[in-house]
Amino acid sequence: MERPMFVSINPATNQEFARYTGQTAEEVDRALNAATAAQAAWRRRSVEDRVALLRRLATALRADQARLARLITDEMGKPLTEAVGEVEKCAWTCEVYADAAPGWLADQTVISSAVHSAVVHDPLGVVLAVMPWNYPLWQVIRFAAPALAAGNGVVLKHAANVPGCALALAALFEQAGFPQGLVQVVLIEPADVAGLIADPRIAAVTLTGSTEVGAIVAGQAGRALKKQVLELGGSDPFIVLADADVEAAALAAVKARFVNNGQSCVNAKRFIVEEAVADQFVDAFTRAASDLTVGDPLDPEVRIGPMARANLRDHLHDQVTRTLAAGAVLKLGGAPLDGEGFYYPPTVLDQVTPDMAAFREETFGPVAAIIRAPDLEAAIALANDTEFGLAAAIWTGDPALGQVLARRIDAGAVFVNGVVASDPRLPIGGIKRSGYGRELGEQGLREFVNIKTVWVGPAPVPAPSSVELEA
Repeated sequence: MERPMFVSINPATNQEFARYTGQTAEEVDRALNAATAAQAAWRRRSVEDRVALLRRLATALRADQARLARLITDEMGKPLTEAVGEVEKCAWTCEVYADAAPGWLADQTVISSAVHSAVVHDPLGVVLAVMPWNYPLWQVIRFAAPALAAGNGVVLKHAANVPGCALALAALFEQAGFPQGLVQVVLIEPADVAGLIADPRIAAVTLTGSTEVGAIVAGQAGRALKKQVLELGGSDPFIVLADADVEAAALAAVKARFVNNGQSCVNAKRFIVEEAVADQFVDAFTRAASDLTVGDPLDPEVRIGPMARANLRDHLHDQVTRTLAAGAVLKLGGAPLDGEGFYYPPTVLDQVTPDMAAFREETFGPVAAIIRAPDLEAAIALANDTEFGLAAAIWTGDPALGQVLARRIDAGAVFVNGVVASDPRLPIGGIKRSGYGRELGEQGLREFVNIKTVWVGPAPVPAPSSVELEA
């Protein structure tokens, strides 16, 4: 394996600002050995000892918030105000697991015929994390905090365009006092991931990314018979029923679509609106979207920064072009902005139908597809008419009805009268081609543990000795 080179390009300027040298095969081998050795000792430490270091990591994250947020923005382009929030969410997540992990990992006594029987939770070993660029700190922490609390080690293969964030996180783990070698960053090419997955020192794999890459990783991990958690693409529906507060729903919808420059798996992407209120919703949504300021992500007034890479913007524009050619109506935006950065404006497509690209494909950027449904039943059918199943939202004036309808939506999470968001106290993950397994919450904590039954019978009564028999 040759030594690769990784270049950070600022998406706001299309200018290089940092260059990182990757690792050779020998260096990766040493990293795996170090992680394996560190994890063997780490697993023997108490849960209380482990989570104490998570608290220290939360403190370190907050102390370095300004630098980390600037690094996030420089590497992937999200508005600096959102990057600051990402760092804080990482710190909060560490604290949530520090509080909850001892209880969630506690032995569970089970009534049986044994003197004692229990279900215990042992770590699996070293877990390989293949992580995306869109939340370069949060995506890592939301996996690593529970995995480390459970006693596992971490090998991080981060996205090629955020190497600075990966290395900054590794340094923070050391600063917080985690054992040297327990958290490893490998700067390698995507083609080299297969070798890591097959390596016997890797016990399990987690990936957040596209459905196409997820299928490749799942195949590789499956051949090695290794546990996987996959959070993949999404085309999340945002359903607005005729009895909803349409103005409130439209404002929430704009946030749901355009946060993080529209580059999130759980961004709302398909806005399915009952025909009776569709015109009102489209007008309110378009007005609110047109008020979003596009520009330098370091400006605190900016709400839409550049997309992360030029090829991502090109792909998004191709989806918009094909959708308009198929008959959708352009209400706002619709073309890349001039300049050096990878900017695409807030774009609203009305009259989208299921045969169009913006309905069928995941649109990973600031583009909203509005679909008109004749009634509630049609809205539910349209929501489920997708290969994806990550998350969904339902807006209605009747929350009880929303709870009933939530059970009919094919998704890993459904929010009623709210914007879909990840919360470290609640599990998140998908079904269908959005992946499987769960992150966060108690369920996410237990993804990378061996759920082991321990059965203890009564002590055997020794057979009497020959002396005892003669007596």
